[in-house]
Amino acid sequence: MTEIWAHRGARREAPENTVPAFELAVAQGADGIEIDVQLSADGVVVVMHDETVDRTTDGSGPVVAHTLAQLRKLDASAGMARHVGVKVPTLAETLDLLAPTGLKLNIELKNSEEDYPGLEERVLAAMAAHDLADRVVLSTFNHYSLKKLQTLGATSELGMLYTDPLYKPWRYASRLGVGAIHPPARFVLGAGWVRHAQAAGLAVRPWVVNSERALARMFRWGVEGVFTDVPAVARAVRDGQ
Repeated sequence: MTEIWAHRGARREAPENTVPAFELAVAQGADGIEIDVQLSADGVVVVMHDETVDRTTDGSGPVVAHTLAQLRKLDASAGMARHVGVKVPTLAETLDLLAPTGLKLNIELKNSEEDYPGLEERVLAAMAAHDLADRVVLSTFNHYSLKKLQTLGATSELGMLYTDPLYKPWRYASRLGVGAIHPPARFVLGAGWVRHAQAAGLAVRPWVVNSERALARMFRWGVEGVFTDVPAVARAVRDGQ
């Protein structure tokens, strides 16, 4: 059965990458939650998608230019009136919240534009402290980072994110040594394409799949998971098939 992964939580109804979005995703029956992590100026792993705080908070400037204390002072409600005052969470806090739920977790390392030295080590340490390696997928657009995670002995599944069209991406992913490919949904070219990837030993989890029609298509094609902004809608479509 195709798993439903809440993309940055249930972000259509609560501020993305915040505790309310994660709690709502759990309540809506998601199988997993996708989050994004970066480093603060003082080396704390925090959960945020953009490399700057401008879009989702009332602050401005790069995430890496803010200490954790400075990030804590920001309103991360992204303009959602019901959630004014919500804070930027740390990875540790997020793992504290999600560990008891039994849900899976995709941790995307946002180290394609910012280098973030030591991010891989800190993420692995946080996972080890919560004993969650078997429930986590580690993904990034930075494929050098995927190789570094392998070198560091990561035992979690590694997911290869990409944005440009790749010809037979399962060949490259197999050489890279990862366990999953996470393509844009438009690059998943049918059930046969999915079967080729799966025959190479790869899980397929497209992003971001939101319409009922696209969700039904992905479920029919048998992908391992979908990243979606609307986990409740995805659950209804899957349950109705």
